[in-house]
Amino acid sequence: MNIKNSVAFVTGANRGLGRAFVQALLAAGARKVYAAARDPAAISGSPSRLIPVRLDVTNPAEVAAAAKLAADADIVINNAGILRSAPLVNDTDFDVRAEMDTNFFGTLAVSRAFAPVLKANGGGALVNVLSVLSWVNLPGTALYSASKAAAWSLTNALRQELRGQGTQVVALHVGYMDTDMAKNVQSPKSAPLDVVRQVLDAVEAGRDEVLADAISRQVKAGLTAEPPVYLARSAA
Repeated sequence: MNIKNSVAFVTGANRGLGRAFVQALLAAGARKVYAAARDPAAISGSPSRLIPVRLDVTNPAEVAAAAKLAADADIVINNAGILRSAPLVNDTDFDVRAEMDTNFFGTLAVSRAFAPVLKANGGGALVNVLSVLSWVNLPGTALYSASKAAAWSLTNALRQELRGQGTQVVALHVGYMDTDMAKNVQSPKSAPLDVVRQVLDAVEAGRDEVLADAISRQVKAGLTAEPPVYLARSAA
């Protein structure tokens, strides 16, 4: 499909990769971009083409309201996500469900709400922002990795289920990006706009998967190595 003249809906659009998606979609000629965030006041831009939307993806009523508002969307980008770095087994008091609620169930909720919208608008495209950590774990990322692994499986299932209605389902795998989430990471980072351009190119070309950086390509190749990369003592 063409990005020009499309109508896009982006979750987690107030910063980082989500903000880059909004900027790139507008620059590519999208007719309208719904920019969703828990605080829509954090969204700024051209009022004629950019529409801020209040959305907590873990709130069913807000998800339903967003799908009703953006009934003309033909591209939906599931970008909203959280990372709570903590050991998997310890005595620390933290919400062990938070990452799964946002990264998996939130993605599922938005996908379910917008699937009939995309069908009504000719099929369109659904983009799920995943991670290289869909495939491997690093110290302190166990629950994040589990949520992204579940979202990867969900994405593959959605691709099968929505194929009949003509919806393209795109999985984005990427390692470190130059965003707030990775601000303390010293390793090389991808520029969010570079990642977004790869995704939009994939949407226009009809591709189902984007491996946006070298580490994602290396790790995916390592899934079939012997031993596989996920059994390594230091997986990434």
